Amino acid sequence: MTDRLPHEKGFHVSWDQIHRDSRALAWRLDGKGPDDGAWRAVVAITRGGMAPAMIVARELDIRTVDTISVKSYNHQEQTKPRVIKAPQAEIMGDGEGVLVIDDLVDTGKTLELVRHLYPKAHFATVYAKPSGRPMVDTYITEVSQDTWIFFPWDMALQYVEPYRGKD
Repeated sequence: MTDRLPHEKGFHVSWDQIHRDSRALAWRLDGKGPDDGAWRAVVAITRGGMAPAMIVARELDIRTVDTISVKSYNHQEQTKPRVIKAPQAEIMGDGEGVLVIDDLVDTGKTLELVRHLYPKAHFATVYAKPSGRPMVDTYITEVSQDTWIFFPWDMALQYVEPYRGKD
């Protein structure tokens, strides 16, 4: 057998799948907030957390939604994370009652930075890798550390060579 290309160790997520998994995340979070089970706000970690955060906010009827922009990737190369846009301070406080949502926790460096800023927030991701899992309070699906997740917003339809041969 030949060596596999990087995309062949990938986990391809469709729009339907991210929607289903984000709804499952909302169901898991339902009633778990500190205010008689309710959450005050949802904060999406841009950009990947925006679609799941929108779905969670809709499912849980949370009207206060904001974003935090953390840059930690340069294409597929991970770099030191840094905040380039913070959420409104009056929404966040120390994070009590706030859901911070991202699509994926990989190494956990992004969530570690945000958790340091908002220690009482609840951190939830749709997908989690083992190295970053300790930074997440709630997640839906775990994948291996060496799996690359291909999200629908990063993809385009195109021809792919068959796995075996070209005949």
